[in-house]
Amino acid sequence: MSKYVNPFTDIGFKIIFGQPASKELLIILLNELLAGEHHIEDLVFLDKEDRADNVHDKGIIYDLYCRTDSGEFIIVEMQNRWHSHFLDRTLYYVCRAVSRQIENPLPKHIPIPENRDENGMLVKEEFVPYGKRYQLSTVYGVFLMNFKEAGLEEKFRTDTVVSDKDSGAVVNPHFRQIYLQFPYFTKELADCNTLYDKLIYALKNMSNWSRMPDALKDQVFEHLAKLAAVANLSEENRIAYDKAVDRYSVSQIVEEDERRAAEERCRIALEEGTRKGIEKGIKEGIKEGRKVGIKEGRKEGRKEEQYNIARQMKNDGVPVNSIIKYTGLAIEEIEQL
Repeated sequence: MSKYVNPFTDIGFKIIFGQPASKELLIILLNELLAGEHHIEDLVFLDKEDRADNVHDKGIIYDLYCRTDSGEFIIVEMQNRWHSHFLDRTLYYVCRAVSRQIENPLPKHIPIPENRDENGMLVKEEFVPYGKRYQLSTVYGVFLMNFKEAGLEEKFRTDTVVSDKDSGAVVNPHFRQIYLQFPYFTKELADCNTLYDKLIYALKNMSNWSRMPDALKDQVFEHLAKLAAVANLSEENRIAYDKAVDRYSVSQIVEEDERRAAEERCRIALEEGTRKGIEKGIKEGIKEGRKVGIKEGRKEGRKEEQYNIARQMKNDGVPVNSIIKYTGLAIEEIEQL
């Protein structure tokens, strides 16, 4: 049995990244993902249930919804299984986080934009120039996926921005999405030379480990091991995690049955298609053969008629030039008659 929780289960992800003790680890992961683009010093977790539009949305909106010390919003989600319209849903999440910047106050420790008062509340519109009402902070959607999404390129990381279609120049820097398709991450641990690669490798493989590999002895992985160790879970989290693993196991069985059924349907359809294709090919072949045979027969008949006429003309002493003119035969053909 694995010593560490599966981060792709909902409760496993929250155990590793969604509790106060895991904030430092989450910041390290996000800074590795956003290296050269943004650096996070601190962040606060936002209650996802407070973001729900109605009761049906509560508890299912975001795995993690955070705000950085400099005002950026970050959505982090780990998905173990594909579902329909996945990309549309992630677009909706990020768009909603963008729009709600106009509606919600900022925490006191975050720098206050010009269009908010000392309490972080949006200043009444009559006191704010129209354009400044829409002053936005960047929203990052980070989606860690344990499946391949057909709507994305066949690679591990896909970064999306709002850009000009022709030049690729970024039009608005405040809308960012990062998709990580873990099945495309195929590096072995010996090939992981950066902290970024090592973190991704650990997240992909840790649920199969009985201990942390010797090559992952940095402090960040010691912290990850403590957070993710099944033995360290509270009774409440252990019960919740066991249920999540059971759901995951059942879903895998169901998906495997569905996959095999789909493969069987494809096999039957392929065999049926092949049989029909062969039958059609034979019929088309016979039909085409008849056409070719008739065509060739007519051609040979005309040729034989030309030979008979040329032979008769030759017997009657007609000059060769005249025979060529009236039969269209070559001189070599006439000489052989």
